[in-house]
Amino acid sequence: METKLAGPGSEARVTGGYAGAGSQHLDYDTTQEHAAPNTTSDLAFRGILADRSTSVWRGMIRVDPGAQGTDAFQESRNLLLSHEAHADAIPGLEIEANDVRCTHAAAVAQIDREQIYYLTSRGLPLEAAKGLIIEGFLQALVERLAPGPVREEISGALERRLAEITG
Repeated sequence: METKLAGPGSEARVTGGYAGAGSQHLDYDTTQEHAAPNTTSDLAFRGILADRSTSVWRGMIRVDPGAQGTDAFQESRNLLLSHEAHADAIPGLEIEANDVRCTHAAAVAQIDREQIYYLTSRGLPLEAAKGLIIEGFLQALVERLAPGPVREEISGALERRLAEITG
């Protein structure tokens, strides 16, 4: 996925979510190219991986010469539902201007045992507790979308896919 901010003052907000299961491999390459001054981009990808599924996300923020005043952010966060699942998150920066703010973040983790303990110690069954944690993890993506039919459709699609991979 390539996003090019070609006009002064351009803005882009890119949101992606995925859920892998079985032996699926998911591979994503994203580019945010800032080709004009005073541009802003915000990219967020989140993934859930079950079974032996794997993913690779490569993200690049590119700031062209003359694209002063750029403000760019990218993140990739992955939640592994099994010890056999694996995710690689590879953020990158290519900056050819000197008045910019560019940041990136990447995280890969299992479900937090303390969160599980907290929820189960308050009476939730283990599977319900895991479901709430996964739902909360993906809710951050859904909340990036404006309320309305697109948000509802994306939320429904994520729920259906999670039901498929978590059984």
